[in-house]
Amino acid sequence: MDYKDIKKLMDDMGNSKLDSLEIEFPEGIKIKMKKNMTKEVIIPDLRESVIEASAPMTVPAVKPKTENSVVKVEKEEESYKIIKSPMVGTFYASSAPDKEPFVKVGDKVHKGQVVCIVEAMKLMNEIESEFDGEVVEICVNNEEVVDFGKPLFKLK
Repeated sequence: MDYKDIKKLMDDMGNSKLDSLEIEFPEGIKIKMKKNMTKEVIIPDLRESVIEASAPMTVPAVKPKTENSVVKVEKEEESYKIIKSPMVGTFYASSAPDKEPFVKVGDKVHKGQVVCIVEAMKLMNEIESEFDGEVVEICVNNEEVVDFGKPLFKLK
């Protein structure tokens, strides 16, 4: 059996209602195929259905939540400048295990100053601050794996 025959068999199965197929040829060649077995579940929208009640219904009164505390937290978060990881890799706070960290909480940093290293594919990438400010929080631990866009530092 050549590539064209196998490709044709795959296409034919994809267009059929079969979920799986197993063929064994006299030459000793075996072919097994299975379709993706996930099923789509459709949930009807019940918002349009009408509910009739024979007796009047009472609903307990709920005191609305004050939003002042929520707004304060959001405003505090917005005041921070975030240095995010530009790549996936391993976060290092210092240039070597026996060296001091590049920055600590409370340190003043300037735009362009190296604040950490992110190792990606055996390359050590120095991450520079995009802002001037004071380090309020270091969001990751030394030697922690970071994703693209993960916050590394908060500055104010």
